[in-house]
Amino acid sequence: MLSKTALLSSLIAAGASAQQVGTLTTETHPKLPIQQCTAAGSCTTLNTAVTMDANWRWLHTTTGSNNCYNGNEWDTTLCPDGATCAANCALDGADYPGTYGVTVSGNAMTLKFVTNGAYSKNIGSRLYLMASDSTYQMFKLLNKEFTFDVDVSGLPCGLNGALYLVEMDEDGGLSRFPTNKAGAKYGTGYCDTQCPHDIKFINGEANVDGWTPSSNDANAGAGKYGSCCHEMDIWEANSISAAYTPHVCSVDGQTRCEGTDCGDGDERYSGVCDKDGCDFNSYRMGDTSFYGPGATVDTKSKFTVVTQFVTSDGTDTGSLSEIRRIYVQGGTVIQNSVSKIAGITESNSITDDFCNEQKTTFGDTNSFEKLGGLAAMGGAIGRGMVLALSVWDDHAVNMLWLDSTYPTDADATKPGIARGTCATTSGVPTDIEASQGNSQVIYSNIKIGALNSTFSS
Repeated sequence: MLSKTALLSSLIAAGASAQQVGTLTTETHPKLPIQQCTAAGSCTTLNTAVTMDANWRWLHTTTGSNNCYNGNEWDTTLCPDGATCAANCALDGADYPGTYGVTVSGNAMTLKFVTNGAYSKNIGSRLYLMASDSTYQMFKLLNKEFTFDVDVSGLPCGLNGALYLVEMDEDGGLSRFPTNKAGAKYGTGYCDTQCPHDIKFINGEANVDGWTPSSNDANAGAGKYGSCCHEMDIWEANSISAAYTPHVCSVDGQTRCEGTDCGDGDERYSGVCDKDGCDFNSYRMGDTSFYGPGATVDTKSKFTVVTQFVTSDGTDTGSLSEIRRIYVQGGTVIQNSVSKIAGITESNSITDDFCNEQKTTFGDTNSFEKLGGLAAMGGAIGRGMVLALSVWDDHAVNMLWLDSTYPTDADATKPGIARGTCATTSGVPTDIEASQGNSQVIYSNIKIGALNSTFSS
């Protein structure tokens, strides 16, 4: 998996994150209930909700409505340094449907790709599930499964509807960083294994030091610091390709990085996190007819995705040994595709053996094993992780790593290069933002519970 640093709003009003709390727009979290199930298949409802990530929100002066961040640059008068910026600037509430194209009906949430609001144009979104008005819902999934329904029929080449877990602080960093006054209520504290530098506030301070505006994204930039943590990509997909991918780090919990630890550029494999991960993409693993329009898992209509986190001893405290994938569509249970690549044992799940064989066969650097493999992933899953739900386009490499031939100059017949049927010229953000603005993804019917308790087999 490649960088998610393109995950930014293009709010004309100013899409940025802050640490003080504004009062110009009331923050009301849309309700998105989920279910918790027992081994008997009996489920109870959890009254959860969602909040918008801080990076999308309006950032303005604490005493008025002047923007602290415009386009892809900071106001250097208000934000000469990180601490001063945190004191001067406030993060405000969100108009979820009007500004961000986020709507909820029952247990289903629709994320629109491009939303033209009264005063803004918004691109993509990232939200987190809340247990209360001020805390994220923490998922501890060892020896359990995570299930949801998804409709990706409205996601073309170049887009990614991602549902994943990251090891963020339960309160968004509110207690660890006194200068953070906004906390989880306003979507603060994001991190992932890409150690993204586009996060505007990290550890309660603005990421203004060394901030460089993006050359190809009018709303993005990168600061000196990154924000790292373990990441479990349960679902990264569009209508063409899908992947699930564990990523691990040598650090636990949200951690600010700088320099080599961030693993940027040529130091990709020297950082504290495994940016590549160990992915299972059915197309990349040799089954080109399993997922897509009219395929075994037919992306023209809604389907159910089940992800099981199996432990070595079958207990909730055991070591993570396997991550299994099952689909359900039209009342039929569909086992995950089996790998068909020479040199990789036929398998349909992620294990350490699978990952090691895949890395060797594809000629990829095995930082997943170096940084602890499934045992490290299980550590984070056991401690508790936050659920992120998003839709985004990719200003770095046009999402070709998910749905096309990547690297584009490599031989597509070489194992691991072909990831989907999208053209290598597809996914250019300026193109799809103009021509595919009505794209959307719908997530619904989220369930957690004991193995085989959240779906009918």
